[in-house]
Amino acid sequence: MTLDLIIRRVDDVGRITLNRPKALHALTLAMVEAMAQALSGWRDDPSVARILIDHAEGTRGFCAGGDIRALADSVRSDGKLMAAFFAAEYRLNVLIHNYPKPVIALMDGIVMGGGVGISVHGAHRIATENTVFAMPETAIGLFTDIGAGWFLPRLSGHLGTWLALMGARLKGADVVAAGIATHYVADAAEFKSSILTGVDVSGHAAPVAEPTYAPHIAEINRAFAFDTVPEIIAALETGSDWGRAQAQILKTRCPVSMAVTLKHLRMGCAMTRFEDVMIQEYRLARRLTRRPDFAEGVRAVVVDRDQNPCWSPAHADEVDNALITELFTPLSPELF
Repeated sequence: MTLDLIIRRVDDVGRITLNRPKALHALTLAMVEAMAQALSGWRDDPSVARILIDHAEGTRGFCAGGDIRALADSVRSDGKLMAAFFAAEYRLNVLIHNYPKPVIALMDGIVMGGGVGISVHGAHRIATENTVFAMPETAIGLFTDIGAGWFLPRLSGHLGTWLALMGARLKGADVVAAGIATHYVADAAEFKSSILTGVDVSGHAAPVAEPTYAPHIAEINRAFAFDTVPEIIAALETGSDWGRAQAQILKTRCPVSMAVTLKHLRMGCAMTRFEDVMIQEYRLARRLTRRPDFAEGVRAVVVDRDQNPCWSPAHADEVDNALITELFTPLSPELF
């Protein structure tokens, strides 16, 4: 047990409980390393049949992402914490993605950024009425990472591109309908109790209705099929009132972040190894966190909360393609 993470065995279940409620269970480097150590120890332990990842009862969760403020502070100093955090987080994502035993993540609450990374790559991702999924990185000068380059472009149509560029939120059963969660349960506490006593996951799954975003699917697939952000914005502006509202939101997001995210998703869709996606994400994370946009995004959204960042450049049609190409070039050494 640590202050921020509770790790224990419950019969044949290896259980990891996030316990940092004041920060909405945001991940620190120590939490990521402890999770990886526990999972590595249970991987070849025949007495452990499955893994449950949840958050402390009576607290809001599931996990709001990484500790962005600490990472921004690190960049302003020597950057060592930032580099170590992303390396450890991405290796943890790979560990979960390749895990030989069922990993069950109870996504009962806010699931953003790093919280997505410790849930969406497991075999069973459980949404509840409290689930709020989002990848809001383009609003803080980053890009959709934690393996988003793998799972988002593999969603139906261009739903993943819409979620990534917009930072759009999905709630409850919509997370299952999108293909991000695998099951929807009405009672999180009952589900958790049953899993710990050996009941099969599918025994609790409830059917899901047509998602609330369904009326906009055709417009999403039409507009977000383009391969540049200016084209996407232009397509939305010629659409419905909903589409024009989406275009206005995109104009507030970081232009470089959107360009990087879009290229990353397109490239990730063509990759055949999850590890290759994570290598690319490490390159992008190391470089984008050093750009002024990241510090400005954290200031506007996390520190001052004025929601009025000054991006450089300010508009999507001003992004230099040479800069984007440079951000994707290999590192030495790479993550793996």
